[in-house]
This record gives sequence, C-alpha cells and structure tokens, in this order.
Amino acid sequence: MDEYGNSGEGRATRRDEAVRAAVEQGLLGPDSPIVGLLDVTGIRESAAELRAAFAEVTAPGTPVLHAFAVKATPLVPVLRLLREEGIGAEVASPGELALARAAGLSPAQTVLDSPAKTPAELREALALGIAVNADNPQELDRIDGLVRSAVSRSPLGIRVNPQVGGGSIGATSTATATSKFGVALRDEGAREWVMRAYLDRPWLSRLHAHTGSQGIPLPLMAQGVAETYALAEEINRRIGRPQIDTIDIGGGLPVNFASDVTAPTYAEYARALREAVPGLFDGRYGLVTEFGRSLLAKHGTIVARVEYAKSAGGRAVAVTHAGVQVATRTVYVPGSWPLRITAYDGKGRPKSGPEVVQDVAGPACFAGDLLAEGRALPLLDQGDYAAALDTGAYYFAHHYAYNSLARPGIYGFVPAHAGGVRFATVRDPQTLSSIVAESGGAHAGALTTLHAPGSR
Repeated sequence: MDEYGNSGEGRATRRDEAVRAAVEQGLLGPDSPIVGLLDVTGIRESAAELRAAFAEVTAPGTPVLHAFAVKATPLVPVLRLLREEGIGAEVASPGELALARAAGLSPAQTVLDSPAKTPAELREALALGIAVNADNPQELDRIDGLVRSAVSRSPLGIRVNPQVGGGSIGATSTATATSKFGVALRDEGAREWVMRAYLDRPWLSRLHAHTGSQGIPLPLMAQGVAETYALAEEINRRIGRPQIDTIDIGGGLPVNFASDVTAPTYAEYARALREAVPGLFDGRYGLVTEFGRSLLAKHGTIVARVEYAKSAGGRAVAVTHAGVQVATRTVYVPGSWPLRITAYDGKGRPKSGPEVVQDVAGPACFAGDLLAEGRALPLLDQGDYAAALDTGAYYFAHHYAYNSLARPGIYGFVPAHAGGVRFATVRDPQTLSSIVAESGGAHAGALTTLHAPGSR
C-alpha cells in the first residue's frame, strides 16, 4: 500500500478489468490492435498525494504551485483532469502552451521553461502574464527589451545549473558540468553574473533549477535544491531584501518500473527536502514544482494484439502492434528504459500457465524493434494481447512515425458504479487520411514542378 492509500495492487486490479472491458467493448480487437489506457482513478490519487506531501512540510499559507510537465503526457484531457485536481502546467514550447490553454489552464497556473525560446514566444508569455524562467544571459537580454517596451505581470526568474552531477541515465541528467540547461553556476564568473543580474533587475523574483529525471537518486535531487536555495539566500542577503520570493525546484522524481509499487513517494521526497533544506519550507519562499513522469507513468498501459506467434532459433517470438512507434526509448535504449510486459488472452483476461522465455516484438521493419527480449512470460499466442505497463508518461502520447504507423487511440477509464468499466476517448485513433495529410499529401505534385535551369 502506498503512503496515502494508492495501492499498487489496486492499480493492477483496475488495469486487468480495463483490458478485459476494452476487448468486450470493442476498443481492442482484430481491427483495433493497439490502444493506450489511462487509469483516471490513479491519476487523481497521484495528484492528491503530491499536494498532500508538500502540504505536510510547508508552513501554513505558503504559496505552492505544482505545475505538471506537459512534455510527459501532452494530451488536453489529461491537462484538464489535472487542472481539476489542483495541478498547473509547465510548458516548454509554443505547442505545449497551446495545449495548456486549450485545457483551460490560467496564466497564473502556467510556467514557461525552454532552452530555446523565440522572441515571439517570450512576447506571448509576457503579454499573458505567464511565469518565465530565463535559461541564459542572451535570453535575459531579450526579456530586458520586452520588459522595457511593455508592462508585464509575469513572474520572472533565471534557471541555474548547480552542476552537482548526473545519475544513471545521462540523457535525463540536467545538472552535469556540461548540461545544456541553465546558467552553469560553477563556471568561472557565472555565480557573480547571476548575482549582478538580480541586483540590476528588481523585477527578477524567482530562481529555478532542475537536477534531472529518471535515474537521479533522491540525495542528488535534494543537493541540487539545496544549492539553489543557498544561492537565493545569498542573493537576497546581498540585495538587502527578499527580492527572490519563489524557488522553482523542478521535478524529476524517478519512477519504479520494476513493479506496481510507487517508490519513491512524493512524501519521501518532500521529507528528504525538509531534512536537507529546512529553510525552504519556513514560509519565506513560495514553491513551484514541475513533476511529470511520476504523476502519470504508473497510470498508463499500452495494450497490443499478438498478430502472429512464431519461433526463431528456438525462441518464441510474439509479433505485436506495439513497438518503436510507441516505446521509442525502450526499443533504442532497453537497458535504461525496460518495461514490464503482462500477457492477456484473447478475451483480455490475465494469462496463466508456465512461463516461456520469448521476445515481444513490434511491427516496425527493423530487427531491433522489440518491447522485450528474452522475457519469461506465459506463452503469447496469436490473438492474445501483450500489455506494456507504466507507460502513462513519455510513451503512448509521444508517437514516432516509423513505417507511417498510425497513432493509437487513447482511452481513460474508471470502474463503473454497477460493475464493469466506463471509458472516455482521450485521443481518437489516427486515420490513414491523416497520415497522408501529415506526409505532404496536399502537395503531392510540388516537386515535379521544380526544374533546375537547363534541365528540360
């Protein structure tokens, strides 16, 4: 049982019921061989756990914004659900901002972070009053010009890189010595530049850092926050007043992909922060968090029909409709991003029987398109289903259009009052006409009209 009652066993039960109901209700079948399923109950529980964890450690009345990292699951209905649960949005592109606005997120609930903001993107954010964290000196120069030309209600800050080191996955470690993000505090002259930036700009009121995501241990995350807090304290002392009033600690809580248990929990992280940085929670600073994967990962499942069952070299191979197009990281970097696979029979019921070492392959035309290699599972037969678990973040909403494979439909589910399962469409399955349109179908003859001089 999770600390706030979100039981891994309960999640597994809801998931099993949803897979069976998806088959019974026709969401899964020969003509719809892959879907994404979102556990709405689990999402609500995680949002409540996040809010409760930080409420436990912060002084009463402390302003706290939990801004969901939209990149993790960029789906408007998900953002609307989280908004209903008291969660805002952290956006990193014009597209993500558009999604947040479509979901009804207010500027006060939105934070813009990106290492490559354009002038137009900054101008829009400042006009709307959205919080902005400047990534580097050149971006701050742009903001200077915009602030001089028009009044803005946007809370503004600087993103710093505390350079405390990386975790077990380099690609998700953002506080390394050479990270592309933020102002590298330990570089020569950088700390003094940050100090001067705040001294010269009384409208800079926030400080932001993000140590990393999956693969970052809690002590390293806490160290990154502690370094950021110490810098805020130093700046305010030097200025002689509490100019920095809010610290954005980023997100990055890692997810346990080995079982249904949630570990670490938000409560464990919040308490580790309180122990490492007690002054952060005494009410002098507002807080912003930017969790993504940890809010959604365990509440999503990709389910794919086994189109064919075969063998090669003495090993069983289940050829499914889920592969690199929905699980890109797992296929290309399986050592860092392994997924649990569960077997279901043709009626969507958990499959039992002796475990057999087998490969679970995807539909793309290259040999490495494998969801799992040499995995011990009940033998998957033609017409069965393979489910990739913990895929609610950075999986089914991040389609990779290899072989022009269609984006699967995504459906949220809750238990029905009279038994069974209720579904709601989150995203429709992609149509073939949409694939053609996205691939330049409206411009089919465009290249045939171009001729180099003298070529005809």
